[in-house]
Amino acid sequence: MEAFSSHKGVVLPMMSDNVNTDVIIPSREIKKVSKKGLGEGLFANLRYFPGSRNPDPDFVLNRPAYARSSILVARQNFGCGSSREHAVWALFEYGIRVIIAESFGAIFHDNCVANGLLPCVVPGEAIARIVEWVDEDAQSREITVDLERRTVTAGPVEVSFNLDEEMRQRLLRGLSPIDVTLKRRADIEKFFAADGTARPWIHSFGDQGTGEP
Repeated sequence: MEAFSSHKGVVLPMMSDNVNTDVIIPSREIKKVSKKGLGEGLFANLRYFPGSRNPDPDFVLNRPAYARSSILVARQNFGCGSSREHAVWALFEYGIRVIIAESFGAIFHDNCVANGLLPCVVPGEAIARIVEWVDEDAQSREITVDLERRTVTAGPVEVSFNLDEEMRQRLLRGLSPIDVTLKRRADIEKFFAADGTARPWIHSFGDQGTGEP
């Protein structure tokens, strides 16, 4: 996983509460056997006209003002609903690297960190000021999110955000949950060696044999 320290980009404002994971990526869009191509299904029910892949020009993602967006700004409880990790994968493949919201669905929040996408919890009043400043010219008024300093800077607006320190360190170092586990490889191997001596019948499960009890 790529390390994250800071990011500067165009803001995509989705000023709605309770944007759930089925809105982020509908279930019909997650039948692939890999992450590749999920970005095409991002916000599919809103992004395209029904039954097609023809973009709806009124949807914010399709407006020229917000082209190249990499920072999504929302309101309360973003990513609520089902636990599907595909929602984060779709956002990441599209190019979103930061989500700023008043609050997040708990599982979605943790899935973001696990996949290198930074979730920032920011008060609603600050979000309103950020969007107001950006909307005057979204393409030129990029904002900066600094994980080292834990700040979001949008022109004259600067606001701090909190993130669990263990999660923050994982993002700064580019460590996925598997990477974190493998840092304890020596301890894991030591445990299996000792357990294999203490309970050999468990570790021989599946070995070829006579089939007799």
